[in-house]
Amino acid sequence: MASTITNRSSPARPSPPSISIDPVAHTTSTSSLSPGSKLKGRARSSSLLKVEEIRESVDDVLDQSMYANVNQEWVNRKGAWLIHIVLILGGKLLFDLIPGVTQNISWTMTNIAYMLLSFLMFHHVTGIPFQSDMHGGAYDDLTLWEQIDEGAQYTPAKKWLICLPIGLFLVSTHFTHYDPWLFAINITALLIVLIPKLPILHRQRIRILPDDDASGFATPTSPIHSGATTPRTRPSSMIM
Repeated sequence: MASTITNRSSPARPSPPSISIDPVAHTTSTSSLSPGSKLKGRARSSSLLKVEEIRESVDDVLDQSMYANVNQEWVNRKGAWLIHIVLILGGKLLFDLIPGVTQNISWTMTNIAYMLLSFLMFHHVTGIPFQSDMHGGAYDDLTLWEQIDEGAQYTPAKKWLICLPIGLFLVSTHFTHYDPWLFAINITALLIVLIPKLPILHRQRIRILPDDDASGFATPTSPIHSGATTPRTRPSSMIM
């Protein structure tokens, strides 16, 4: 009877719940920071200017040879050279009609206007404005100057387009009586047009403040781990 009372008064206690802690690996692989790996984060640029080369693939050469490039054919046609003289003289007469404009200012404005239009037309606008699908986009990244004569240098058309701005600059300098301020303005406009025509800058692009990663590295982002981890416990059986 005593043993029965003892067993009823002291019931068996359940075993304590088991606790398992998963280890956290804090390993850093040096290969993840290699230059060729893809890293997320803010890209860093090593310079303010970047020179990029427009490369030509085999597919581009085949697409360019399929059809004639009508965008640059007019440069070698009859009257194409004379139209530049007509536009310069027309611009000069137009500036002379403005009241209060002297001959010095008129020649300077004529020189600047021609240089500006020439730069925009031959060295700024890229691609073909019409029938661009005929060449499969082979000329999309090329300026009109780079399309003329299939990119050949010192052809008759390109020699004419180089000599004409120089001649206009000399005429403008003569009729402005070699004024130093107007001379500085005219020669600056001339250099802006002549420098892109140099063979060393053929298919070259100068980027100011490039957005892409110039150095090939990026600032990596790593996950933040705390020193301790929250243990995960297994649910224990309910004690009645």
